[in-house]
Amino acid sequence: MSGRSRSADGHALPVAARARLVSAACGLIRQDRYAFAAMLALNTLAVAAGLAGPWLLGRIVNEVQAGATVSTVDRLAVGVLISAVAQLLLARWARLVGYRFGERTLARVRERFVDRALALPVSVVERAGTGDLTVRGTSDVGAVGTAVRDAGPDLFIAGIQAPLILAAVFLLDPLLGVCGLAGLVGIWFATRWYLRRAHAAYLAEGAGNSALAEQLSVTASGARTIEAFGLEERHIAASLKRIEHSHRTRMRTLSLRSVLFPSVDTSHVLPVVGALLVGALLLERGMVTLGAVVAAVLYLRQLAEPLDMILQWVEQLQSSGASFARVEGLGVALDSGAGAAPAAGPSARPGGDRIELSGVHYSYDGKSDVVRGVDLTVRPGERLAVVGRSGAGKSTLSRLLAGIDTPSAGTVSVGGVPVSDLPPQTLRRQVVLVTQEHHVFFGTLRDNLLLAAPDATDAELTRALTAVGADWAERLPRGLDAELGARGHQLDGSQAQQLSLARVVLADPHTLILDEATALLDPRTARRTERALAAVLKGRTVIAIAHRLHTAHDADRVAVMDGGRLTELGSHEELVAAGGTYAALWRSWHGDGGADNPGAEAAGAAGA
Repeated sequence: MSGRSRSADGHALPVAARARLVSAACGLIRQDRYAFAAMLALNTLAVAAGLAGPWLLGRIVNEVQAGATVSTVDRLAVGVLISAVAQLLLARWARLVGYRFGERTLARVRERFVDRALALPVSVVERAGTGDLTVRGTSDVGAVGTAVRDAGPDLFIAGIQAPLILAAVFLLDPLLGVCGLAGLVGIWFATRWYLRRAHAAYLAEGAGNSALAEQLSVTASGARTIEAFGLEERHIAASLKRIEHSHRTRMRTLSLRSVLFPSVDTSHVLPVVGALLVGALLLERGMVTLGAVVAAVLYLRQLAEPLDMILQWVEQLQSSGASFARVEGLGVALDSGAGAAPAAGPSARPGGDRIELSGVHYSYDGKSDVVRGVDLTVRPGERLAVVGRSGAGKSTLSRLLAGIDTPSAGTVSVGGVPVSDLPPQTLRRQVVLVTQEHHVFFGTLRDNLLLAAPDATDAELTRALTAVGADWAERLPRGLDAELGARGHQLDGSQAQQLSLARVVLADPHTLILDEATALLDPRTARRTERALAAVLKGRTVIAIAHRLHTAHDADRVAVMDGGRLTELGSHEELVAAGGTYAALWRSWHGDGGADNPGAEAAGAAGA
């Protein structure tokens, strides 16, 4: 089963189970199997070269004891030197191959994470919180990189070296080998105790870090709103609670290490002491030579290094393994259907551009519906305005139309095909949702625009900017080559929103959904921009969530939402004449001067 990582808002991103981690690790190894095999071979040769040294030293002891000449000892000493140099060169070569393998593998992990993150539905990312996703893509991927680049080569060396050293001791004398194994029993028990607890503890630590990052992100992004409503104390308390939880999970992993390491350090001495005591008894009885005892003690002393390395990285691998489980959790989310694109086929090809909603219900919490039984048909090329008071369900309806959220009941279809059955690339060619949220990426103005149309010419980019009234672009020192962001020209909110709308013009979708897409523009500029967009997108379907009622006045039809239901549908003139909810909204907005009166503009936006 997959574990869960809890975000600040209570929703969860999956955590991969152990079986999936093993499968993912094997897959990464297969992709670079020749480098992996070379690393294993070189490490084996390096360990074998290192084993010759203690054996030759034992031979020197025996030869000296037997009265050998200086030349004999010199030859054996040269052998010790050669084995040490060979081990050094082979180990460094193996480490070079291992690091290159690790860097290539880490690059694949990063690329796969980005691909999966981009494939996740927007609704999944929103509900889980960007904090969790950010921690997985930074700290967790970094921990995986440490394991692959550093722990991998070291563990392979130690994993080969330790059994070969023990085998060498057994070859010298089986009783000395038994002493070595018996002395390692304490390490086995300490490690077993640690491993039973560590994985869950590190998963909890990662989840605590994600929750803290999400809380800090929400507080920082909403700082002005928090200050305006006097919510500082509440957010400080919430942040302190997250910090305390993160601290507790961190202290738990530290306490586990504080038990493991002293136990291991003590256990390292026991094999050497055992071999000396038993070796002395065997030597006294003539059952073993002095050189064999010396070689066995040197081997067992040498055993401490690979064991230290293994146990050091075992601790690191628990942290990295938990991080890898969180990174691979995005694959679990996609495989479970959250964002997996349906297979393209005849049934997944829209037979036109008509948008239909039939019996649509939607609930964020699975209990109370915020959209209730909506039936609506949007004709190709129509301009539809959706109006209603705050909380009426307008923005939720726009997300359902764009395929960001899936109805709890009923269907939303494009060209007769349910939106949920359309592959993302097909859906985005049909429908694009534009909100007041906008993003300016590091790079030039041209780079930011080409995201929507990679093959667009400079003339097409300029026309798109002109279409949305982005006159400021002409005044930039380097034009389309002007750097944007902290290192260049910093766009204000209205300019960034115009840049976002220019991308929409370049993307040229059949259906455009505008939800407060011009909210950051002043009323006159907003109306001019909307009319310019309407001219550019003539023949396209435009659905506007109308927070300013002049948008509804210019639309072909107006849909009125009230309490999650579609209560009125018709042209502006028809609904005003009907004297219902829309007529009341129109009178409250237009009675004080309409779009020419800033106060009425603000009132209309609030009412709509």
